[in-house]
Amino acid sequence: MSRPARRRMRRRGPGHMWPGHKTYSQPLMAVTIAVLSQKGGTGKTTAVRTIADILRRIDVGVLAVDLDPQGNLSDYFDIDPDASPTVGDVLSGRASPADAIHGDVIPANLGLAEAELMLGGRMGRELALKRALREVKGAYEVVLIDCPPALGLLTVNALVAAEYALLSAEAQYFAIQGVEQALEVIELARDSLSPELEWLGVLLNIADMRTRHSREAFASLRQHYGEKLLDTTIRASIAYAESAERAVSILDFRPDLATDYLNVTDELLRRLGMDEARGRLGALVGGTHATA
Repeated sequence: MSRPARRRMRRRGPGHMWPGHKTYSQPLMAVTIAVLSQKGGTGKTTAVRTIADILRRIDVGVLAVDLDPQGNLSDYFDIDPDASPTVGDVLSGRASPADAIHGDVIPANLGLAEAELMLGGRMGRELALKRALREVKGAYEVVLIDCPPALGLLTVNALVAAEYALLSAEAQYFAIQGVEQALEVIELARDSLSPELEWLGVLLNIADMRTRHSREAFASLRQHYGEKLLDTTIRASIAYAESAERAVSILDFRPDLATDYLNVTDELLRRLGMDEARGRLGALVGGTHATA
């Protein structure tokens, strides 16, 4: 970890009160959540796909936005690779947001990388996604944005379009450094473009809590960020890759593992004040336990 990062953490300390700490706004139509990480391989896209699946099963209308040129979220939802238009077409002004929705997903492909380059030369480039989503948000209760595994212009667009940011971190030694870097981008977006943006929390992913390594990563994040760290960790398992390959939700493929995401979703709904949805989730949790 770099010395500047360590200095920032010492300055904030374990008791640092982030803006929005312990206080979450009541949801509006629709709540938009940007899910991001400082690098790839943190389970971020799996988290978006699974949380969206759970919310839809409890009758919460969800729009999933794939903002990663790799298009992995689109693949997870089994969107036709040739589906058109895509989010890249929307951001470049070639298509309307409504036309880019395919099965409640706005997909992405490598053309999004070209759209990002085009955005870089425009005035108001950080507001492009916010303006686009404004046209379609009214039809949903939750919008989940899967950010690319980098902290560039596309991620800034997601943060400006969102009311909440959820960080995904891998249970490894440099987890705090990755969270710290992502928080700097969140603070930048909040200070200059989106003052209402709140940090919803950080999800520790790909964790094996039987190992000291994962336990120390969790303890370190808890020490520095307190209750911003979700209580539930996502267990590491090859089953996630296997279920994605078969285009089958982990809820159906491995219900025993799915309990991790059911608990995560419950934590998020509590923080968002979505009590009715939490009540419906309780019935789904009972049914999942019965089939596990």
